[in-house]
Amino acid sequence: MRKLYLILIVAFQLSCFAQNKEVLYNFTSIPQSSLVNPGADVSYKFYFGIPVLSGVSANLGSSSFSAYDLFANNGVDFNDKVRNIINNSSSKDKTHVNQQLELFSGGFRVGGRDSQSYISFGAYQEFDFLMYVPKDLAILALDGNRDHIGKAFNLADLNVRAEVLSVFHVGFHKKLSEKLVLGGRAKLYSSGANATSTKNSGFIYTGQSAVTPNVYEQIIASNLELKTSGIATFTKDEYEGSIPKDIAHNTFFNGSLGFGIDAGLTYYFKDNLQFTASIVDLGFINHTKDLETRSYKGTYNYQGANPSFDPINEPGDIFDDFENAIPRETSYNKYTTWRPTKFYSSIQYSFGESRSNDDCNCKGKVTTSYADAVGGQLFIMSMPVEPFVALTAFYKRNIFENLDVKATYTFDPYSNKNIGLGISGTLGKLNMYLLVDNVLEYKDVSKANSIAFQFGFNFVFQNPED
Repeated sequence: MRKLYLILIVAFQLSCFAQNKEVLYNFTSIPQSSLVNPGADVSYKFYFGIPVLSGVSANLGSSSFSAYDLFANNGVDFNDKVRNIINNSSSKDKTHVNQQLELFSGGFRVGGRDSQSYISFGAYQEFDFLMYVPKDLAILALDGNRDHIGKAFNLADLNVRAEVLSVFHVGFHKKLSEKLVLGGRAKLYSSGANATSTKNSGFIYTGQSAVTPNVYEQIIASNLELKTSGIATFTKDEYEGSIPKDIAHNTFFNGSLGFGIDAGLTYYFKDNLQFTASIVDLGFINHTKDLETRSYKGTYNYQGANPSFDPINEPGDIFDDFENAIPRETSYNKYTTWRPTKFYSSIQYSFGESRSNDDCNCKGKVTTSYADAVGGQLFIMSMPVEPFVALTAFYKRNIFENLDVKATYTFDPYSNKNIGLGISGTLGKLNMYLLVDNVLEYKDVSKANSIAFQFGFNFVFQNPED
């Protein structure tokens, strides 16, 4: 059981990734850039994404170690590798997985040929998982408490949330002047399954009597709670359905509902000096379907000789005392969760005048068209312990009339050498894009701290004079 617990911790830790889409942000030749800034300066007559293929992303990463550190054939015992990983981690290290699949999307200009107002819409499926490394509990599982007399193991290290949901959205943005673009997006969330345990507290403490070495004091103060929706049915003995099928059904047709908004802007100080900012997923979900909350709350205090827990000398009274002091309770109350809110901002300086586009990608029109741009981006995401912050430097280049590239260099808690590359091209009316993070890690994926990519296909239509 101890090894299984540790393997689960490591397996989750191998799948961490933040929702920062630094290559996509303000890459306005891609229609999906409006999903991270509804006020992006994009322009088109109308567009639609190829269903299920307009936005596909996959990612894998780790904040403190790589797969090579754990599975390398280097003669080091596996348990020692696990111990080294735990010792080198902190309770602020996090495991974060986010996956999105765009189901359909589209947008169109409203108000006539000369209008600068646009409506966009779509739906996507999302999976989100966040877990902080429970370092104290991992040490306790790995070593036990024999070598840690006098240490209080912090139960607040147990901090996890997971959710499968669908998002239906509609957005509007308008170019108010040559300097200012404003946009907003409304979102309807439908949560098919949720598990949340983010406000735990308590400790496990073992002390030893200074007078009588064989007399110990064991204190367990527990305030643990796990809230779930859309999951309890699957844990019942009488359930005979298909879990993936039923979760998918709940996600799209029978989920707990919520509401959120995005907002963004683009402002030009000059034709070649641009500022952008956006806030994404400022919203909540009210969980009302298939609810179950399990809690372990109370304080247990044992004083005496170290008990033997073998089958012959099973300390039944101690177990009974523990269960009475910290009972498992189940309730079925509604609860509300907040979406992880993201904030983006950028400053961009453009240079190298180029001829204007005829057919277009989705880029907004300015007085002069520039071939090159450099700048910086800021990303902040809300998390239970502390915000996730990333800084990005970027360079963009319009190579040909319908071919754009973007290169990024990002500093974040996972890496200080994250180089990303993106390419967006239009062939006829078909827009294609590919975005990749951490390109240096592809030379040996086993040693990578994080790997991520996104691609998609859209049809984009412009008026001839655009």
